[in-house]
Amino acid sequence: MKSKEPNAFRSIIAHLVLIILSLMCLFFFYILVINATRSHADLQKGFSALPGKYFFENLKKVANDGTFPMFRGIFNSLIVSGCSAALCTYFSSLTAYGIYVYDFKLKKIAFTFIMAILVMPTQVTAMGFLRLITNMGMYDSLLPLIIPSIASPSVFYFMYSYIQSSLPVSLVEAARIDGSGEFRTFNQIVIPIMKPAIAVQAIFAFVGSWNNYFVPALVIQSKDKATVPILIATLRGADYMNFDSAKIYMMIMVAIVPIVMIYLLLSKYIIAGVTLGGVKE
Repeated sequence: MKSKEPNAFRSIIAHLVLIILSLMCLFFFYILVINATRSHADLQKGFSALPGKYFFENLKKVANDGTFPMFRGIFNSLIVSGCSAALCTYFSSLTAYGIYVYDFKLKKIAFTFIMAILVMPTQVTAMGFLRLITNMGMYDSLLPLIIPSIASPSVFYFMYSYIQSSLPVSLVEAARIDGSGEFRTFNQIVIPIMKPAIAVQAIFAFVGSWNNYFVPALVIQSKDKATVPILIATLRGADYMNFDSAKIYMMIMVAIVPIVMIYLLLSKYIIAGVTLGGVKE
């Protein structure tokens, strides 16, 4: 009985710490929801832990603002983020699979080159990227926000590390002996094994693309092609001395809903990743 008491005490402490950390993480989200229910005048009075009565009024202001295409912006962000997440995870997994499974002379050089790109910030190549897409006729379109996501060194490295621990080469060789083609092997054997890693990176890629402001601000000029971060910045910067903070909080809250939904849809794969293991050699 004495040996069980310290373990029970540690379990209680661990649960208390986790509860406190969870409350701290959810506190800011709670304040966002509360502020979205208050009016601009109430927000100027200071902090309040109680919800207001202006939730639907603020939502109507944002949705019915003729100079602010909220639904179009959400649709644009969903298209960009969804396509970016799909392309990013699929082609990064495919690249990691190719470098892991195949043996060729430039294998180490290719891996080092991809890792070298990882440390290069986006701002360094921004002007060259802008000139390139302008010459290609893709300026003020959503394509420059989607196509570059095919090459993601950080996602590639995560997939490569995961595939090293989860995919035995013998499994691929057995599929080849059975007459399976390379793309069929990858799509029907490798991808199911990598589902937890793909789900994790899909969430990160979706959220990163959804919150991206720098590149869309360089590329997008038309309001009907603007993404959510640009629209939020437009609300804040339309009139610096006379803006409705309630509308800003409401728009931010609306912008968070798709991210929460994506996480809830893919969270089961993340949990499954804890117990998932590949066939051992």
